[in-house]
Amino acid sequence: MSGERSPTPPSERIVGLDALRGFALLGILVINVRVFSMPEVVLFNPTAYGDFSGANYWAWLAGHVLVKQKFITLFTLLFGAGVALFTRNRERDGDNAVALHTRRSLWLVAFGLAHAYLLWYGDILVAYGVTALFVVFARDWEPRKLAMVGTALLLIPSALEVLSALAVDPAALAASWQPDQSALRAEIEAYRSGWLGQMSHRVDTSFFRQTSGYVASTSWRTAGLMLYGMALFETGVITNERSRGFYRRLAAVGGTVGLAAILAGLWYIEASGWAASASLYWHQFNYWGSIPLAGAYLGLVMLWASWRPDGTATRWLAAVGRTAFSNYIFQTVVATSIFYGHGLGLFGRVSRVEALGVVVAIWAVQVPLSVLWLRYFRYGPLEWLWRALTYRTLPTMRVDTAENA
Repeated sequence: MSGERSPTPPSERIVGLDALRGFALLGILVINVRVFSMPEVVLFNPTAYGDFSGANYWAWLAGHVLVKQKFITLFTLLFGAGVALFTRNRERDGDNAVALHTRRSLWLVAFGLAHAYLLWYGDILVAYGVTALFVVFARDWEPRKLAMVGTALLLIPSALEVLSALAVDPAALAASWQPDQSALRAEIEAYRSGWLGQMSHRVDTSFFRQTSGYVASTSWRTAGLMLYGMALFETGVITNERSRGFYRRLAAVGGTVGLAAILAGLWYIEASGWAASASLYWHQFNYWGSIPLAGAYLGLVMLWASWRPDGTATRWLAAVGRTAFSNYIFQTVVATSIFYGHGLGLFGRVSRVEALGVVVAIWAVQVPLSVLWLRYFRYGPLEWLWRALTYRTLPTMRVDTAENA
C-alpha cells in the first residue's frame, strides 16, 4: 500500500506513552547540558572541571542520582516499543513493514550523522538507527525471550568494563579520568571559537562514539534496552494497560532497588576519594541501578496519566512527546547557541547551578511551544520530514479542526 498514512487521532493515542516520551525528553537535557556547557570529561568525572562544592555539588548529586542514565533509559525503552508499534501497524495495513522500517532507520542515521558532525557530538540518533536495523527481527519474540536476551546484551558492556578495570594501565586510566590542563584548555578554546573551530573536537569525538564506543558499549546497552521496550509493549506495561496496583508496585520496587544501587555507588566513589582506580567500578552501580529507577519513573508517569489523562501536566508532556524528535534537535540548537562560540560563548564559564537554570529556561520555551504547535499542525517539523522520507509522500501537515475536538 502506498497511500498517505494519517496520524493516530488524539482520541486513539496512548496518552501515557506520549507523556512518558515527553517526560524522558525533558529529563535528558539535565544531563546533556553538562557536556553542552563543560568539557566532555565531566560526564564521567565531575571533579575534573568546575566548582564541585556547595550548591554546585548538590546540583550534580541530584542529577547523578535521579537523572543520569535514567531518562535516556526511558527514551531507549520507548524507541524499542516504537519499533514494535510501527511494524505492527504497517503489517496490519498490508505494507512491507521491514522494508519501511529499514528506510525509516536509515534516514534516522542520516539525521543523526548531520546532528553529530554539524551540531553536537553527543548525538544518540545514529546509535538508535543502526541498532534498530537489527532489533526489528526480534519483534515476534515472546516477552520472556526479549527480556532474557536483553539482559544478556546488557551484561556484555558491564563485563567488559569490569575486565578493563582489572587490566587497564593505571597511568592510562588516570589520564582519562583527569585529563591534563592543556587538553581541557584545547577543548574549551575549540567550543568558544566559531563553528569551524569546533570541528577539531566534534569530529574526532563523534567518530569515536560511533565506531569504537558503539561497538564496545553503546550498541549492547541500546539493543538490550530496546528489547526490554518491545517486551514492555507486548505486555501492555509501557502502554498503560496494566492495573494501578501493578504500577504502584513497579514504582515502589524499582525506586527502592534503583536508589539503593546508585547510592551505594556514590558512597563507594566518595569513600575512595574519587580515585581513578575506583572509577570504572563506580559506573557499574549507576549502570544497573538506572534500569529499575527508570522503571519506577515509568510506573509513576502511567499512574499520573491514568489519574489525570486530560490534566495540564499530562497534556503538556504528551505534546512534547509527540514532537520529541523536533524537540531533541531544538534542545541542541538552543544549547549550542548559548554555550558555543558561534553564539554567546559561555562554554566552560557557567556553574552547574547556572547550567540547570538554562535547562529550566529551555523547558519554559519548548513545552508551551509544543502545545501551541500541535494546535495547528499534526506533526513536529522533523517528524513530518522523517515521515515524508519514509513513505515517499507528503503527509498533510495542517490539523483538521475535528482532530483536536
